[in-house]
Amino acid sequence: MRRGVSRWAAAAVAALVAAGLVTGCGGEEQPVREVAAELPTVAPVEAPEEAPADAPSEEPPAVEAMGGRPSPSASAKPRPKPSRTSTKPLAKPKPPTETQVPPAPPKPAPAGCKPSHRGTKATQSQVKAALADAAARTYWPTSAPDIRIPSVLMKATAWQESGWQSTIVACDGGVGLMQVMPATAEWMNQRFGQSYDIDDYRDNAYLGGTYLAWLTKYIGDMYFESDYRLDASLCTAELNSCLLNAVIAAYNYGHGAVAREGQPLAIPNPQYVYNVRELMTSCECLAF
Repeated sequence: MRRGVSRWAAAAVAALVAAGLVTGCGGEEQPVREVAAELPTVAPVEAPEEAPADAPSEEPPAVEAMGGRPSPSASAKPRPKPSRTSTKPLAKPKPPTETQVPPAPPKPAPAGCKPSHRGTKATQSQVKAALADAAARTYWPTSAPDIRIPSVLMKATAWQESGWQSTIVACDGGVGLMQVMPATAEWMNQRFGQSYDIDDYRDNAYLGGTYLAWLTKYIGDMYFESDYRLDASLCTAELNSCLLNAVIAAYNYGHGAVAREGQPLAIPNPQYVYNVRELMTSCECLAF
């Protein structure tokens, strides 16, 4: 959720791809080789995961506004089928429907800075359960209930951002599993009537999922006519061909660098997108 790529994530990805990350904590990115043609087009199908018995049974406050599961008494509504004849993004985007936007990403941290840690480290099984729970949530229960954040996207993003380290604090201020920026967390809590605690690993996962869901709606409304499918099979060799790549890019660089009013969809950080897409199919974390 921040500009720049994590050192720990680079080490994990280096074993997967020939061109790994070379940035430290918010450092400058090196020139990126052409990688779009190598992107996997189909993400692995995962069996639905269930949180363990010791998972939290109480939802955070105001979950009905955003981020909670539908009420058991609510009648199930069929997910609408996209009516678009093309899955390509609009060349000229529609005006954004979301007028309240999160703050811009911070400036990169100084070179050579080392991350710090705070709090009690969550176990691997706890992190897995938190990410699975965040992926299972209905983030827009009223206006866009068909938005879903794939479990593999949650896991891969958390691995790219922090290596699943719940206590890590980056040099630019990113916190925890999803490297949530404090200002972004404050904005999301205000926007959706939540009280997520950025230092709690479960809430941190919810914040990351909430931000991915917000980006899905914001970019999906502008460029994809409210077709919110984060489906790898819709992507072509062109990085700006699908919503999935755009949401991944915006999580790292901010919505304003990807979705620009009156301009075509942009992917300013191709290496980051490539890394997350690769992790969605090859991350060791998928086997945890």
